[in-house]
Amino acid sequence: MNIRQPLQAHDAPHAALDPALLSEAADWMMTLRYGDNPQKARADLDRWRQQSAAHAEAWARAEALLGVFAQVPTSIGKDALQALRPPTRRHGLGMLGALLIAAPAGWLAWRHMPWREWTADVATATGERKSMTLADGSRLVLNTASAVDIVFTAAERRIRLQAGEILVTTHADPSPTYRPFMVQTPQGTVRALGTRFSVRNLDAQTTRVAVFEHAVEIRAMDGGLHLLRAGQQADFEAATVRPEVAVDNSAALWEQGMLLARNMRLADVVAEMSRYRSGVLRCDPAVAELRVSGAVSLADTDAGLALLARSLPLRIEQATRYWVTVAPR
Repeated sequence: MNIRQPLQAHDAPHAALDPALLSEAADWMMTLRYGDNPQKARADLDRWRQQSAAHAEAWARAEALLGVFAQVPTSIGKDALQALRPPTRRHGLGMLGALLIAAPAGWLAWRHMPWREWTADVATATGERKSMTLADGSRLVLNTASAVDIVFTAAERRIRLQAGEILVTTHADPSPTYRPFMVQTPQGTVRALGTRFSVRNLDAQTTRVAVFEHAVEIRAMDGGLHLLRAGQQADFEAATVRPEVAVDNSAALWEQGMLLARNMRLADVVAEMSRYRSGVLRCDPAVAELRVSGAVSLADTDAGLALLARSLPLRIEQATRYWVTVAPR
Protein backbone atom coordinates (compact mmCIF):
# COMPACT_ATOMS: atom_id res chain seq x y z
CA MET A 1 0.00 0.00 0.00
CA ASN A 2 1.42 3.36 -0.97
CA ILE A 3 0.18 6.64 0.41
CA ARG A 4 -0.39 9.24 -2.30
CA GLN A 5 -2.46 12.26 -1.34
CA PRO A 6 -3.42 13.09 2.27
CA LEU A 7 -7.04 13.49 3.19
CA GLN A 8 -7.77 17.20 3.38
CA ALA A 9 -9.18 18.25 6.72
CA HIS A 10 -10.28 21.76 7.60
CA ASP A 11 -11.35 23.34 10.83
CA ALA A 12 -15.09 23.82 10.89
CA PRO A 13 -16.56 26.87 12.55
CA HIS A 14 -17.90 26.22 16.02
CA ALA A 15 -21.50 27.02 15.22
CA ALA A 16 -23.99 28.00 17.88
CA LEU A 17 -26.60 25.30 18.41
CA ASP A 18 -30.10 25.45 19.84
CA PRO A 19 -29.85 24.61 23.58
CA ALA A 20 -32.98 22.47 23.26
CA LEU A 21 -31.22 20.37 20.61
CA LEU A 22 -28.23 19.94 22.90
CA SER A 23 -30.55 18.88 25.69
CA GLU A 24 -32.00 16.19 23.40
CA ALA A 25 -28.47 15.08 22.55
CA ALA A 26 -27.73 14.80 26.28
CA ASP A 27 -30.79 12.56 26.66
CA TRP A 28 -29.57 10.36 23.81
CA MET A 29 -26.13 10.20 25.41
CA MET A 30 -27.58 8.81 28.65
CA THR A 31 -29.86 6.38 26.82
CA LEU A 32 -27.12 5.01 24.59
CA ARG A 33 -24.53 4.64 27.35
CA TYR A 34 -26.73 3.37 30.17
CA GLY A 35 -30.06 2.30 28.62
CA ASP A 36 -31.46 -1.24 28.64
CA ASN A 37 -31.56 -1.70 24.85
CA PRO A 38 -28.49 -0.06 23.27
CA GLN A 39 -29.08 -1.68 19.86
CA LYS A 40 -32.55 -0.17 19.51
CA ALA A 41 -31.28 3.11 20.97
CA ARG A 42 -28.53 3.29 18.34
CA ALA A 43 -31.06 2.79 15.51
CA ASP A 44 -33.40 5.43 16.94
CA LEU A 45 -30.49 7.79 17.49
CA ASP A 46 -29.30 7.38 13.90
CA ARG A 47 -32.72 8.52 12.67
CA TRP A 48 -32.67 11.47 15.08
CA ARG A 49 -29.22 12.73 14.12
CA GLN A 50 -29.95 12.43 10.39
CA GLN A 51 -32.75 14.98 10.63
CA SER A 52 -30.37 17.88 9.99
CA ALA A 53 -26.76 19.02 10.10
CA ALA A 54 -27.51 20.67 13.45
CA HIS A 55 -28.73 17.35 14.87
CA ALA A 56 -25.53 15.68 13.64
CA GLU A 57 -23.34 18.37 15.21
CA ALA A 58 -25.23 18.17 18.52
CA TRP A 59 -24.64 14.43 18.64
CA ALA A 60 -20.98 14.82 17.66
CA ARG A 61 -20.52 17.03 20.71
CA ALA A 62 -22.44 14.58 22.92
CA GLU A 63 -20.40 11.62 21.74
CA ALA A 64 -17.15 13.48 22.31
CA LEU A 65 -18.20 14.12 25.91
CA LEU A 66 -19.35 10.51 26.23
CA GLY A 67 -15.81 9.46 25.32
CA VAL A 68 -14.55 11.18 28.46
CA PHE A 69 -16.88 9.21 30.71
CA ALA A 70 -16.10 5.96 28.87
CA GLN A 71 -12.61 6.13 30.41
CA VAL A 72 -13.91 5.58 33.95
CA PRO A 73 -15.82 2.63 35.50
CA THR A 74 -19.46 2.43 34.40
CA SER A 75 -20.93 3.08 37.84
CA ILE A 76 -18.77 6.17 38.40
CA GLY A 77 -19.40 7.53 34.90
CA LYS A 78 -23.16 7.05 35.23
CA ASP A 79 -23.25 8.82 38.59
CA ALA A 80 -21.20 11.70 37.20
CA LEU A 81 -23.42 12.11 34.15
CA GLN A 82 -26.58 11.91 36.25
CA ALA A 83 -25.20 14.60 38.52
CA LEU A 84 -24.63 16.88 35.55
CA ARG A 85 -27.97 16.15 33.93
CA PRO A 86 -30.90 18.45 34.80
CA PRO A 87 -33.58 16.58 36.82
CA THR A 88 -36.35 17.73 34.48
CA ARG A 89 -36.42 19.43 31.11
CA ARG A 90 -38.02 22.54 32.62
CA HIS A 91 -34.81 23.17 34.57
CA GLY A 92 -33.18 24.05 31.26
CA LEU A 93 -30.03 22.74 29.68
CA GLY A 94 -28.08 22.22 32.89
CA MET A 95 -24.37 21.49 33.32
CA LEU A 96 -24.37 18.45 31.05
CA GLY A 97 -25.77 20.46 28.17
CA ALA A 98 -23.33 23.25 28.94
CA LEU A 99 -20.50 20.79 28.49
CA LEU A 100 -21.94 19.92 25.09
CA ILE A 101 -21.78 23.59 24.14
CA ALA A 102 -18.07 23.53 24.98
CA ALA A 103 -17.32 20.42 22.87
CA PRO A 104 -15.14 19.77 20.98
CA ALA A 105 -13.03 22.33 22.84
CA GLY A 106 -13.75 20.63 26.16
CA TRP A 107 -12.85 17.24 24.72
CA LEU A 108 -9.57 18.55 23.34
CA ALA A 109 -8.69 20.16 26.64
CA TRP A 110 -9.31 16.83 28.38
CA ARG A 111 -7.20 14.95 25.86
CA HIS A 112 -4.33 17.42 26.25
CA MET A 113 -4.29 18.10 29.98
CA PRO A 114 -0.69 19.09 30.68
CA TRP A 115 -0.26 17.20 33.95
CA ARG A 116 2.30 14.89 32.34
CA GLU A 117 4.42 17.86 31.29
CA TRP A 118 4.16 19.25 34.81
CA THR A 119 5.29 16.06 36.57
CA ALA A 120 7.42 14.04 34.11
CA ASP A 121 11.05 14.53 33.14
CA VAL A 122 10.24 13.96 29.45
CA ALA A 123 6.84 13.90 27.72
CA THR A 124 5.27 13.93 24.26
CA ALA A 125 1.96 15.35 23.07
CA THR A 126 -0.62 13.47 21.00
CA GLY A 127 0.93 12.63 17.63
CA GLU A 128 4.45 13.54 18.76
CA ARG A 129 7.46 11.20 19.01
CA LYS A 130 10.72 12.04 20.72
CA SER A 131 14.15 10.34 20.58
CA MET A 132 17.01 10.96 23.00
CA THR A 133 20.34 9.53 24.08
CA LEU A 134 20.61 8.88 27.80
CA ALA A 135 23.64 9.59 29.99
CA ASP A 136 24.87 5.99 29.67
CA GLY A 137 24.61 6.00 25.87
CA SER A 138 21.32 4.09 25.74
CA ARG A 139 18.66 5.29 23.30
CA LEU A 140 15.14 6.13 24.43
CA VAL A 141 12.22 6.87 22.09
CA LEU A 142 8.86 8.11 23.41
CA ASN A 143 5.76 7.38 21.38
CA THR A 144 2.66 9.55 21.17
CA ALA A 145 1.20 10.93 24.44
CA SER A 146 3.92 9.39 26.60
CA ALA A 147 5.69 10.51 29.76
CA VAL A 148 8.69 9.19 31.69
CA ASP A 149 10.94 9.98 34.62
CA ILE A 150 14.64 9.17 34.22
CA VAL A 151 16.38 8.17 37.44
CA PHE A 152 20.05 7.24 37.11
CA THR A 153 21.99 6.67 40.34
CA ALA A 154 25.25 5.02 41.35
CA ALA A 155 23.31 1.76 41.86
CA GLU A 156 20.85 1.56 38.96
CA ARG A 157 19.50 3.02 35.72
CA ARG A 158 15.72 3.34 36.02
CA ILE A 159 13.03 4.68 33.67
CA ARG A 160 9.62 5.26 35.24
CA LEU A 161 6.92 5.01 32.57
CA GLN A 162 4.05 7.25 33.66
CA ALA A 163 2.00 7.02 30.46
CA GLY A 164 2.16 5.84 26.86
CA GLU A 165 4.88 3.76 25.24
CA ILE A 166 8.67 3.76 24.95
CA LEU A 167 11.30 1.96 22.88
CA VAL A 168 14.66 1.32 24.57
CA THR A 169 17.97 0.27 23.03
CA THR A 170 20.40 -0.28 25.85
CA HIS A 171 24.11 0.57 25.72
CA ALA A 172 27.03 -0.87 27.68
CA ASP A 173 27.13 1.06 30.93
CA PRO A 174 30.28 3.20 31.22
CA SER A 175 30.02 3.12 35.02
CA PRO A 176 32.84 1.16 36.72
CA THR A 177 30.25 -0.66 38.84
CA TYR A 178 27.35 -2.71 37.47
CA ARG A 179 24.03 -0.86 37.29
CA PRO A 180 20.96 -2.74 36.06
CA PHE A 181 18.76 -1.00 33.46
CA MET A 182 15.09 -1.18 34.42
CA VAL A 183 11.76 0.21 33.26
CA GLN A 184 9.23 0.63 36.05
CA THR A 185 5.45 0.67 35.56
CA PRO A 186 2.61 0.49 38.11
CA GLN A 187 2.43 -3.27 37.51
CA GLY A 188 6.09 -4.10 38.07
CA THR A 189 9.54 -3.76 36.50
CA VAL A 190 11.21 -4.83 33.27
CA ARG A 191 14.95 -5.46 33.52
CA ALA A 192 17.02 -5.30 30.33
CA LEU A 193 19.49 -8.07 29.60
CA GLY A 194 21.46 -6.27 26.87
CA THR A 195 18.52 -5.63 24.57
CA ARG A 196 16.12 -3.60 22.44
CA PHE A 197 12.56 -3.66 23.72
CA SER A 198 9.36 -1.63 24.06
CA VAL A 199 7.12 -1.07 27.07
CA ARG A 200 3.57 0.23 26.80
CA ASN A 201 0.87 1.10 29.32
CA LEU A 202 -2.19 -0.57 27.80
CA ASP A 203 -4.48 0.65 30.58
CA ALA A 204 -4.45 1.29 34.32
CA GLN A 205 -4.00 -2.42 35.05
CA THR A 206 -1.82 -3.78 32.23
CA THR A 207 1.68 -3.30 30.80
CA ARG A 208 2.81 -4.79 27.45
CA VAL A 209 6.44 -5.67 26.75
CA ALA A 210 7.84 -6.62 23.33
CA VAL A 211 11.45 -7.78 22.87
CA PHE A 212 13.27 -7.26 19.57
CA GLU A 213 16.83 -8.20 20.59
CA HIS A 214 18.24 -10.42 23.35
CA ALA A 215 15.94 -10.67 26.39
CA VAL A 216 14.31 -8.95 29.36
CA GLU A 217 13.25 -10.09 32.80
CA ILE A 218 9.74 -9.16 33.92
CA ARG A 219 9.00 -8.96 37.63
CA ALA A 220 5.30 -8.42 38.33
CA MET A 221 4.60 -6.39 41.46
CA ASP A 222 3.03 -9.33 43.33
CA GLY A 223 4.39 -12.19 41.21
CA GLY A 224 7.58 -13.98 40.28
CA LEU A 225 10.14 -13.52 37.51
CA HIS A 226 9.46 -14.19 33.83
CA LEU A 227 12.11 -14.27 31.10
CA LEU A 228 11.01 -12.85 27.74
CA ARG A 229 13.24 -13.43 24.71
CA ALA A 230 13.66 -11.76 21.33
CA GLY A 231 10.61 -12.22 19.13
CA GLN A 232 8.26 -12.50 22.11
CA GLN A 233 5.65 -10.19 23.61
CA ALA A 234 3.75 -10.47 26.88
CA ASP A 235 1.25 -8.48 28.90
CA PHE A 236 1.51 -8.39 32.67
CA GLU A 237 -0.53 -7.15 35.58
CA ALA A 238 0.48 -6.62 39.19
CA ALA A 239 -0.17 -10.25 40.10
CA THR A 240 0.68 -12.19 36.94
CA VAL A 241 2.49 -12.32 33.61
CA ARG A 242 0.31 -13.61 30.79
CA PRO A 243 1.63 -16.20 28.31
CA GLU A 244 3.96 -14.76 25.68
CA VAL A 245 3.01 -14.47 22.00
CA ALA A 246 5.13 -13.96 18.89
CA VAL A 247 6.13 -10.44 17.82
CA ASP A 248 8.49 -9.13 15.15
CA ASN A 249 10.41 -5.94 14.53
CA SER A 250 7.51 -4.39 12.59
CA ALA A 251 5.81 -3.80 15.95
CA ALA A 252 8.33 -1.00 16.54
CA LEU A 253 7.72 0.74 13.21
CA TRP A 254 5.86 3.45 15.10
CA GLU A 255 9.36 4.84 15.66
CA GLN A 256 9.31 5.74 11.93
CA GLY A 257 5.67 6.85 12.06
CA MET A 258 4.27 3.72 10.39
CA LEU A 259 1.92 0.89 11.26
CA LEU A 260 2.42 -2.38 9.39
CA ALA A 261 -0.90 -4.20 9.36
CA ARG A 262 -1.01 -7.91 8.65
CA ASN A 263 -4.61 -9.04 8.26
CA MET A 264 -5.65 -6.71 11.10
CA ARG A 265 -9.24 -5.86 11.89
CA LEU A 266 -10.10 -2.40 10.61
CA ALA A 267 -11.40 -1.52 14.08
CA ASP A 268 -7.97 -2.31 15.55
CA VAL A 269 -6.18 -0.28 12.87
CA VAL A 270 -8.45 2.71 13.51
CA ALA A 271 -7.99 2.37 17.28
CA GLU A 272 -4.22 2.44 16.84
CA MET A 273 -4.39 5.45 14.52
CA SER A 274 -6.58 7.28 17.03
CA ARG A 275 -3.65 7.38 19.46
CA TYR A 276 -1.82 9.70 17.05
CA ARG A 277 -4.44 12.38 16.35
CA SER A 278 -6.32 14.97 18.37
CA GLY A 279 -10.04 14.60 18.87
CA VAL A 280 -12.09 11.48 18.20
CA LEU A 281 -11.48 8.87 15.51
CA ARG A 282 -13.98 6.02 15.53
CA CYS A 283 -14.83 3.01 13.39
CA ASP A 284 -18.41 2.26 12.40
CA PRO A 285 -19.32 -1.25 13.67
CA ALA A 286 -20.60 -2.10 10.17
CA VAL A 287 -17.01 -2.17 8.84
CA ALA A 288 -15.14 -3.09 12.03
CA GLU A 289 -14.35 -6.64 10.87
CA LEU A 290 -12.87 -5.71 7.48
CA ARG A 291 -9.27 -6.90 7.19
CA VAL A 292 -6.33 -4.60 6.48
CA SER A 293 -2.86 -5.55 5.21
CA GLY A 294 -0.19 -3.00 4.37
CA ALA A 295 1.65 0.03 5.70
CA VAL A 296 -0.43 2.87 7.15
CA SER A 297 0.96 6.27 8.13
CA LEU A 298 0.83 7.23 11.80
CA ALA A 299 2.84 10.40 11.23
CA ASP A 300 0.11 11.69 8.87
CA THR A 301 -3.14 10.09 9.93
CA ASP A 302 -5.14 12.04 7.34
CA ALA A 303 -3.04 10.36 4.65
CA GLY A 304 -3.50 7.01 6.36
CA LEU A 305 -7.27 7.43 6.40
CA ALA A 306 -7.29 8.45 2.74
CA LEU A 307 -5.35 5.32 1.90
CA LEU A 308 -7.82 3.13 3.75
CA ALA A 309 -10.71 4.77 1.89
CA ARG A 310 -9.02 4.08 -1.45
CA SER A 311 -8.17 0.49 -0.60
CA LEU A 312 -11.42 -0.63 1.04
CA PRO A 313 -15.15 0.09 0.57
CA LEU A 314 -15.01 2.95 3.07
CA ARG A 315 -15.68 6.64 3.34
CA ILE A 316 -14.25 9.11 5.86
CA GLU A 317 -16.96 11.18 7.55
CA GLN A 318 -15.86 14.42 9.22
CA ALA A 319 -18.36 16.16 11.46
CA THR A 320 -15.47 18.49 12.32
CA ARG A 321 -11.70 18.22 12.06
CA TYR A 322 -11.76 16.65 15.52
CA TRP A 323 -14.63 14.21 15.00
CA VAL A 324 -13.96 11.62 12.27
CA THR A 325 -15.73 8.33 11.56
CA VAL A 326 -14.57 5.52 9.26
CA ALA A 327 -17.86 4.34 7.73
CA PRO A 328 -19.08 2.04 4.94
CA ARG A 329 -19.02 3.57 1.48
